[in-house]
Amino acid sequence: MLSVAVVGSGPSGVYTAQALLQQSDVPNVRVHVLDRLPTPYGLVRYGVAPDHEKIKSLQNSLRAVLEDERVTFVGNVGVGGAEGVSPARLAELYHAVVYCVGASADRPMTVPGESLPGSYSATRFVSWYSAHPDVGADPFTLEARSAVVIGVGNVAVDVARILARGADELRSTDVPRAALSALAGSRVREVHIVGRRGPSQARFTTKELRELGALPGAQVVVDPAELARDPAYAAPDGLPGALPLPAAVRRNLEVLRGWSASGAAVGAGAASRRAPGRAEDARRIRLRFFLRPVELLERAGRVAGVRFARTVPDGAGGVRDTGSYEDIEAQLVLRAVGYRGVELPGLPFDPVRGTVPHAAGRVLRDGVPSPGEYVAGWIKRGPTGVIGSNRSCAKETVASLLEDAAVLARRTAADDPLAVLREWGLRPVEWSGWLAIERAEAELGRSLGRGPVKIPDWPGLLAAARGEHR
Repeated sequence: MLSVAVVGSGPSGVYTAQALLQQSDVPNVRVHVLDRLPTPYGLVRYGVAPDHEKIKSLQNSLRAVLEDERVTFVGNVGVGGAEGVSPARLAELYHAVVYCVGASADRPMTVPGESLPGSYSATRFVSWYSAHPDVGADPFTLEARSAVVIGVGNVAVDVARILARGADELRSTDVPRAALSALAGSRVREVHIVGRRGPSQARFTTKELRELGALPGAQVVVDPAELARDPAYAAPDGLPGALPLPAAVRRNLEVLRGWSASGAAVGAGAASRRAPGRAEDARRIRLRFFLRPVELLERAGRVAGVRFARTVPDGAGGVRDTGSYEDIEAQLVLRAVGYRGVELPGLPFDPVRGTVPHAAGRVLRDGVPSPGEYVAGWIKRGPTGVIGSNRSCAKETVASLLEDAAVLARRTAADDPLAVLREWGLRPVEWSGWLAIERAEAELGRSLGRGPVKIPDWPGLLAAARGEHR
């Protein structure tokens, strides 16, 4: 018997468990998938936009792994924190531990005014409408008329789409009650998505981009002059002497070029793709490029806008400032400029990369592999790739673990790790507790005339896991 703990029940953690189940080198493996939350699935539950049902359906394949008889889900068990289990103590319970704890912190912009009221990380906004229990129910009132989303990746597009989408369209999703109510009363009519570089360097996928143009009652606005500053945009067939543009970049540019060519003028130099709906009710989504945030502006103690420096390509793949500036009015600013890993007390950490030092998934302590400690996912490689990228990452780590299996099997492991965790004062939520949470969320949805609705707070989730939720 090889007893393995996987810390984190998001895609990287579940793919790690799956790789352990599918291998044949060590036929007798027991896997405990631990999570700080009483709910499984990580970012698939708490990071995927509620209107992306196809991606959220990935929970079904993750569920199949967690329901395997060789796997035990152990929720409500933190690792490395003051109230959880230290890595050293966890190592006493299992032959090996694989840390799949992701990259939960957002990258700051480090500009003046970033901490003003009304300025938030996009991560916090996503967690709010996804009912993450760490955020709570009511941090956003959406009284702003204009919002600025800084960043041009999929997270930026997601939060802009949610701000521009009508609450009625989200009623069929699992958005929690407080968030749905706030979105229904939202006064936001203008959403700016702003990047410091050009459209060919944007990180959003074409599918996400096209979804903006399909929003009922919304209007996508682009500035042809800003698009034309990008050499790749200006040369549809590619730059002379340069490598061909990736297919995803070409598709993005085709979408933007189509909007620019067919749109009606909205303001100086702008073009838009109009969606159905009354003009006075329409929300505008403005895609802006070559603008670098330098300061958040303040009025009456709150954010009132963002000052941007105008940039242009520098000929080497980056941008340089032109010396001119533009202010965009906004009462809500969401930064979506990337994630970074958070140090887990008791594990080594590289503060520059935001990852745990490793060699093919083996945790390195002072440059030497630490017996029985492994990493997978974003805490291993940084916040790169899509959900599916975690599969190959997990397989590499599991291959290293299996190479070490003969040595690992000689280590001491607890016969019943859950019993020991309870002796240490923890209250694990097992799979039956998660199923009780699912039932409570389905009952909550029925009482509201909706499908399942997420419970957004710790007391509610823990009560539901005990079968006590009302």
